[in-house]
Amino acid sequence: MPDLLLELFSEEIPARMQRKAADDLRKLVTDALVERGLVYEGAKAFATPRRLALHIAGLPVRGSAIREERKGPRVGAPDAAVQGFLKAAGLDSLDQATIVSDPKKGDSYIAVIEKPGQETVAAIAEIVPAVIRSFPWPKSMRWGQASAAGASLRWVRPLHSILCTFGAETEEPEVVPFEVDGIVSGNTTHGHRFHAPGAITVRRFDDYVASLERAKVVLDADRRKAIILADARTLAFAQGLELVEDEGLLEEVAGLVEWPVVLMGAFEERFLEIPGEAIRATIRANQKCFVLRDPATGHLANRFLLTANLMASDGGAAIVAGNERVVRARLSDAAYFFATDKGNLPDLDTLKESAEKLGLDLAKPLDQRMAKLDRLGVVFHAKLGTQGERVQRIAALARELAPIVGADPELAERAAKLAKADLPTEMVGEFPELQGLMGRKYAELQGEHASVCAAIEEHYKPLGPSDRVPTDPVSVAVALADKLDTLVGFWAIDEKPTGSKDPYALRRAALGVIRLVIENELKVSILTTPIPSVVLLNEQRRKRGFTQELEAVVGALPQGISADVVGSYLRDFAERSRRKSPFEGLPQYVQAVAGVGWFLAERMTVMMREQGHRYDLLDAVFSLHFQEDLLAVKRRVAALGRFLETEDGKSLLAGYKRAANILKAEEKKDGEGAFAGAADLGLIAQAGLIEEKGLAVALAQATPKAEAAVAAEDYEGAMAALADLRPAVDAFFDKVTVNDPDPALRANRLRLLNQLRAATRAVADFGRIAG
Repeated sequence: MPDLLLELFSEEIPARMQRKAADDLRKLVTDALVERGLVYEGAKAFATPRRLALHIAGLPVRGSAIREERKGPRVGAPDAAVQGFLKAAGLDSLDQATIVSDPKKGDSYIAVIEKPGQETVAAIAEIVPAVIRSFPWPKSMRWGQASAAGASLRWVRPLHSILCTFGAETEEPEVVPFEVDGIVSGNTTHGHRFHAPGAITVRRFDDYVASLERAKVVLDADRRKAIILADARTLAFAQGLELVEDEGLLEEVAGLVEWPVVLMGAFEERFLEIPGEAIRATIRANQKCFVLRDPATGHLANRFLLTANLMASDGGAAIVAGNERVVRARLSDAAYFFATDKGNLPDLDTLKESAEKLGLDLAKPLDQRMAKLDRLGVVFHAKLGTQGERVQRIAALARELAPIVGADPELAERAAKLAKADLPTEMVGEFPELQGLMGRKYAELQGEHASVCAAIEEHYKPLGPSDRVPTDPVSVAVALADKLDTLVGFWAIDEKPTGSKDPYALRRAALGVIRLVIENELKVSILTTPIPSVVLLNEQRRKRGFTQELEAVVGALPQGISADVVGSYLRDFAERSRRKSPFEGLPQYVQAVAGVGWFLAERMTVMMREQGHRYDLLDAVFSLHFQEDLLAVKRRVAALGRFLETEDGKSLLAGYKRAANILKAEEKKDGEGAFAGAADLGLIAQAGLIEEKGLAVALAQATPKAEAAVAAEDYEGAMAALADLRPAVDAFFDKVTVNDPDPALRANRLRLLNQLRAATRAVADFGRIAG
């Protein structure tokens, strides 16, 4: 079957846009073909710095005929409806329509529309120009004299030519004829800008790839990456060194060259005194080069690898020399920044007030930078104060969290006070991606405790679902404090995520809190833990004159707010979780404190669903046990899931559902809460039914066992206690009539069912479980 070959040849396409552009080209063209009934066997798109290419294999010469039945108005309908139907169906009169009968709706008109299949060449000639004119580039431009007209073609860079051929393997392919803003489709392309700039005539995909290869163009980006990686490893190995691999840089470099040639350069060994991460950052960011390390020591070597786009006549000596000159200049700047950051600031006298406020030692360079950050009054957020005020909140919260996570409170507070100290340093100012890491280096140089140094770097982690979670207790305390302060602050000023918008990365912060707690197996209350941040935030806001938004919080918190208080509100409003504003109408302090807990619960639900846990089980646990720590919730959900997979679990759930349905119906008659309290054992004995007595005895034994097991966080034990109810529940419903004619017996048996419902609620709200 025939194949389609399409190439859009232009000036250099930015590397970051190439892969998505290739995918967009493939999707847009193939979707349009399928819409016209032109099904294909396979499609693959390619990108180089100067071209987008698409190969679609196995297209038919002509599309299939289309037969469509369009339903019209009923017979005898008003003339306006009939005329609209005829126009839409393309009919001249009702004689061309068919009448169908329906016993219920009566007779109506049907138009049978048959369209012959469109020739594939004609379809391509319509599709490609439309795709080019509407291509979704993140940024595009107009060029030349035509750019004065607003309707002229826009492309990422000036588009020079379009290659478009279609034909079977055994035939001479034809050029698909069309024109886009003066650019006429053809069968020619161009090779490497320097090695083979002339026009190249191609027929189909196979000789297109081969012709480009001869013209020093590697079409496939993945193959260019493989060439660069293999050559880089070989060059490094030849020098007894090891490549520091960088997938992001490799992807970018592969998008900068059409004919990759890897070369090695060097710089003076004196620059190795700079932290390796800074060397790598400056060489990567400015020169797009890879760094090498000595496998024996693990330290960087004074060598780097660059990727040229041509085979130079001098073997690349001039290219290497030019890159070495630039790298030397960049590393000289980095060396200056590093030396400056290790020295004292010139304005120490002006920093004494900030140092005293934060408990800093001005004899130490990193403390000086933190004092400077506070004195400069760098704003974190207009409503949340300065970075200095934020550090005070993080330090206070880290100290509170330290005993919970097993950290030394003094070390946690010290690490928190220095966590943001590298922000005003020269090195981080030049390379923002080194924040935290440079703070650790400077802390090590001034003799800080190893845990403090680690926490300064690690408190930003985890940055995503696959990032490493800190395990050092001091790092965990500071990381939790940093993220909780962010969540509390933005929630308090009503800057919550909405839909797809999350400008302050609060979802990422929440996921970080959850992973820190669960993966380190910490018992941290999601309701009471953030309270110190709320208290200090409000004290700071009052000092600066902000008294409106959180005035109620300040009044409420000193009287003591507990997880139970907040949880009692949230249980009453559990159904609100499915609304946009679940806290509307609740007291202000509940909104400020519990909002963060509710948000964490939502994010944990999303995370656990992605891990395979059932949503209904999460809902069943969170609806009753919202105030628990996250680790307990996770364990409870896991145990509940395992229990419900057993026959005992399935049977008990069925029994619970039956009991709940009966109670729901009867409470509508007698009123909610009409069957509260324990069943009367005397009435049960009087009735003389063994099954009724058996359920009462089973509940009396299982309920305290389940409650004790839950209190000890033995959720498997709690499930085992509930499983003991199964035989008694089955026998009760098999032999006992709940709605007995005797009102006293009926009420007593309903109280017994209410006890069953209450017993299961020690674990979860079984009413929210599907099944």
